[in-house]
Parts: sequence; C-alpha cells; structure tokens
Amino acid sequence: MVVSSVMAALALILPVAFHAAGLGSRFLPMFLPLLLNGFLAPLPWAVLTGALAPLISSLATGMPPLYPPVAVVMSFEGAVLGGVAAALYRSRRRRLWWALTAAILAGRLTGAAATWVLARIFALPPQVAVLAMLVQGIPGVLLEFVVTPAVVLQLSRRRGILFADESETEA
Repeated sequence: MVVSSVMAALALILPVAFHAAGLGSRFLPMFLPLLLNGFLAPLPWAVLTGALAPLISSLATGMPPLYPPVAVVMSFEGAVLGGVAAALYRSRRRRLWWALTAAILAGRLTGAAATWVLARIFALPPQVAVLAMLVQGIPGVLLEFVVTPAVVLQLSRRRGILFADESETEA
C-alpha cells in the first residue's frame, strides 16, 4: 500500500513538472510511476492505483481533463498498464522485458480502444483520434522502455522487501 501511495503521488507530481518544463504530455509522465508500480506492488494495488491516479489528478490539478474525457481513457490505460506488468512480472519469474513490453502494448491498445469508443460518441473521426493518441505517445513509450528497466534493476539489486520472495516475507 505504501509503494502504491508513493507511485500515485509521483503520478500526480510528474505531469506538473513535465508541463512546467515545457515537455507536456508527449512523454506520458503519469504512466511512468504507474508502470513502475506494476513491478513493485501486488496486482490489485497496481490496477487500483493505475485506475484512480488519473481521476485524482484530474480533480486535484485539472490534468488530465474530465471533459473531453481524457482522464477516463487514462484510467483504463493506467489500470491495464500496471495490472499487466504486475501479473506478468510475478508469474514469469521476474522476466522484466517480457512484462514491460506486454504491459506497454496492452496499455496502449486499451488507450486506443477507449479513444476509439469516445471518438465515436463525440462524432469525431476515430481513426484520426487513435492515430494522434498513438503517435503523440511515442516519446513516452521510449522513455518507459529506458527508465523502467533501469529503476527496477537498480531496486532489485538492493534485495530489499520489494523484491523478496513471497515465502520470505510471510515468515
């Protein structure tokens, strides 16, 4: 719970910092801590944090906006991103690259599907909306592929409670 709380706080702070530096949303700053949370927290916490952080951020800072419903799309994408990372990383003997790639792909596909549905509801061209969403996020996806493995590998070398086996922590 503590790790997820810290990652949720980072998910609120990083977008503000990125926007203040003029980097905007191209680097998907909210998804960095949500993805990392998937590697550090159990599945239910990763999904819950991924789903709630964009909505809390929207209410607290106005970013992402509730209308148009960008926050809703990001909630779905964040939940899937963290959930897939948590599920695969824990079930595949900590195969970092497999879990990372699958989580990012699943998250982006979820975001694309949600964008498609909302574009249809708002009578916008769904192909254009999805393409714009995917292309705009390319720098962020690249940043996720660089930052997440570096942080996870550094933390796993420390052999702390975050990466202890389940049997070690129960005793």
